[in-house]
Amino acid sequence: MKRVLEVCAGSVESVIAARDGGAARVELCSALEVGGITPSAGLMREARKIEGIAMHVLIRPRGGDFLYDENEICCMEQDIKTARECGADGVVIGALTADGDIDTAACERLVRAAEGMHVTFHRAFDMCRNPHQALEEIITLGCDRILTSGQAATALAGVSLLKQLVEEAGHRLIIMPGCGVNADNAAQILDSCGAVEIHASARTSVGSRMKFRHSGVSMGNPDSDEFARKETNCNEVRKIVEAIG
Repeated sequence: MKRVLEVCAGSVESVIAARDGGAARVELCSALEVGGITPSAGLMREARKIEGIAMHVLIRPRGGDFLYDENEICCMEQDIKTARECGADGVVIGALTADGDIDTAACERLVRAAEGMHVTFHRAFDMCRNPHQALEEIITLGCDRILTSGQAATALAGVSLLKQLVEEAGHRLIIMPGCGVNADNAAQILDSCGAVEIHASARTSVGSRMKFRHSGVSMGNPDSDEFARKETNCNEVRKIVEAIG
């Protein structure tokens, strides 16, 4: 089976780089520094104009934990509707209970809202209490895949659980390793766990084109560099694609 690379992308520029590097799909999101949140409708629409690559949209209303109240669940339902209207091929969802189980009631609503679209359960899975029970619940929900590091700091460190999950899921659902994936370890991760899809950011730092720079003022974290950002790098994507064959 052909191996597939998905790239998380936070801009149109990154979507183009992912496509040109040979990725099959992007997970479109914003605020990657907090693990990603739902992108704007404008970004969805502009990204959808890029031909030759599938687009899944992250549905996450904020950073932090994955315990959501009714207002947040309603927001996610509306964001799924917007993603559909913007032409997304799929959505990426997830929610947990306070006890660390899959919030099946919330996720049922999100899957129902996404009817007819691909559904990935995101790395909320890596924060759940019992991954084996969670796998069965996510399959029952009707999700197509799980993005996971194998509940470890990186996918490479989590290959033992990833292998178990791939075996338990069988043909019922795709296990897609992600976190810390690069050209040097992508093939090793897939070979070790038996997965056929993998997720990476493939980002590098890009300097600002600003000529005038007002120092001493920050728009966010006081230690952040306002004149640099990270974008998907076409060459890094291509290296991963070549590595996984």
